[in-house]
Amino acid sequence: MTTATTTATTAPGPTARRVWTRSRGVLLGLLILVLAGVTLAALQSGQQHGRLDPRSADRTGSRALAQLLAAQGVTTRVVTTAEEAAAAAGPDTTLLVTTPDVLTAGQLTALRTATALTPGRTVLLAPGPATLQAAAPTVQADPQVGNAPREPGCALPAARRAGDVLLGGFRYSATAASADRCYDAGGGPTLLRLPAPPGGRDTVLLGSADLLYNQHLAERGNASLALQLLGSHRHLIWYLPSVSDSSASAQDPQRGFLDLIPPGWYWALLQLTLAAACAAVWRARRLGPLVPERLPVAVPAAETTEGHARLYEQAHARDRASAVLRSATRTRLAPLIGVSPAHAHTPDILLPAIATHLAATTAPADLHTLLFGPTPADDKALVALAGQLDALETSIVSQERHAPREHPDR
Repeated sequence: MTTATTTATTAPGPTARRVWTRSRGVLLGLLILVLAGVTLAALQSGQQHGRLDPRSADRTGSRALAQLLAAQGVTTRVVTTAEEAAAAAGPDTTLLVTTPDVLTAGQLTALRTATALTPGRTVLLAPGPATLQAAAPTVQADPQVGNAPREPGCALPAARRAGDVLLGGFRYSATAASADRCYDAGGGPTLLRLPAPPGGRDTVLLGSADLLYNQHLAERGNASLALQLLGSHRHLIWYLPSVSDSSASAQDPQRGFLDLIPPGWYWALLQLTLAAACAAVWRARRLGPLVPERLPVAVPAAETTEGHARLYEQAHARDRASAVLRSATRTRLAPLIGVSPAHAHTPDILLPAIATHLAATTAPADLHTLLFGPTPADDKALVALAGQLDALETSIVSQERHAPREHPDR
């Protein structure tokens, strides 16, 4: 009897519904992260809009201070470039640099040179160590502290009249003995005033800019100290530095994006890299061979089989389920038809043996498709395949039971 054979076809790929079912959880999580990021960015952008801007009425703006200065006859001019600040900082002016740390070394040096022989005052808000190297080389910045009400503790008239104010941030130390050191925070002043050289201007360093915010101006002596520091001259140049200032690239062309990253971030990146490497080793390393453990309770084989079947159904793993059914059928049929277990999954040996064994009965139309065929297209086809395999095995077992047995000669 000849056996009909067909060419094995590949299993059908995942459908769009299966792909959506498996990936919708990940996509939903990514959507939530994107929405949360956009919401936080919108909220933070609204809070930071006009930070230290004398025209802004936001919580972190400084419009209230500008109005108080105007009531005392002080004119405020807002500039956004280093060139405008240097040109406007003439005699009898106070130059306020709100965020000096975004300026390049070339900008700071040019600004200092342009105002060195001009009577007046320069106020720097929270300058860091890199800024001080160019703006005030004789001053060093110590680690920051939190903002808190602090007492003057110095002889500076403006500080003594203001009394307690909200200060913190950087702490400064200067070599000049005549410098005014006020509002001590753990051994370092958070307000440092460098006296003016002959024909020049004095320099005031504030460790934090919080006392100039609209939300803090009315607290304690914040308004008094701000008015005295910024209103000592008739004209106030309010410099709002920007990273988009064209003079930055012209004066310091070698400065790149990495130069703006604080040194602490490099150590944090190194620590994260080491942590990721340790996690990868921990997850990949095998501590030893697998050790079988005895179950605490006896689980019936039927329950285990049913559990596997439900997992296959939930995952739509018809390919795996059909492969398990066919493999188990071939393994059980091989010893019944005289095929060794080593060749139970070899079509060229198993199929002729089955066909020969079923020569006297009705054999399936296509044994190759039944035992080695493609993945069923749907669950209904999978159930039909299981029934056909069971029928094949039942027919062979039944024939084996009714086959005449030869008895040895007595």
